[in-house]
Amino acid sequence: MSIWMLLLAGAIVLSGAVVQGAVGFGMNLIAAPLLAIAHPALVPVPLLLTASAFAILPLLRERGRADWRGVRWGLLGRVPGTVLGVTALALLPNRWLAVLIGLVVLVSVVLSLVSWRPEPVPGTLFTAGMFSGVFGTAAAIGGPPIALVYQHNAGPTVRTTLSAYFALGSVLSLIALVASGQVHGEQLLAAGVLFPFALLGFVLSGPLRRILDNGRTRPVLLAVASLSAAVLLGKALL
Repeated sequence: MSIWMLLLAGAIVLSGAVVQGAVGFGMNLIAAPLLAIAHPALVPVPLLLTASAFAILPLLRERGRADWRGVRWGLLGRVPGTVLGVTALALLPNRWLAVLIGLVVLVSVVLSLVSWRPEPVPGTLFTAGMFSGVFGTAAAIGGPPIALVYQHNAGPTVRTTLSAYFALGSVLSLIALVASGQVHGEQLLAAGVLFPFALLGFVLSGPLRRILDNGRTRPVLLAVASLSAAVLLGKALL
């Protein structure tokens, strides 16, 4: 891989890190499609390793703000959701599965704008975690279901709770990848090259984070969720 390709990949990861550092999710949404085009070897394992390490940073920056009870319920739901996601991949064409997931996310955003006000209670979190497991397994975009549940919470709570959920959820994915023999030394090296760009993006997200915390977290969160659905629909239909 040339130095220019590495710089391009780093710039992509940096952009995703700025968004996730400010909003709480979005790195894979932005980075995964572009990295797959730039150099397919960078996804999924190097990006997953980078995102897993990145998820720890908001927990260190805003200690004590995570809703750990919500994280536990979300992870409990993620387990059957992952199984359902694997099953969906085996039974449904990838194109129409992506369309279905994109439509579900868009409908959820519209309902949130009109009347739906989800609360982070055990049943809601378990259901969101299950959908997150399905979406993350089938389309590598598992953030919106959990993010929508926390849309009415303060910015620091959203960022740290999602980070804790992603960090622990990624461990499950990495264990499965290691067990299946899909993690190699070259991928670890690629993740090591990408992570400094993610770290720089995290630092740059600080000022944006303070802007969003002045009542702008929810609209930006809904916008990023809508963008994730649009990316899926566009990729599937075009």
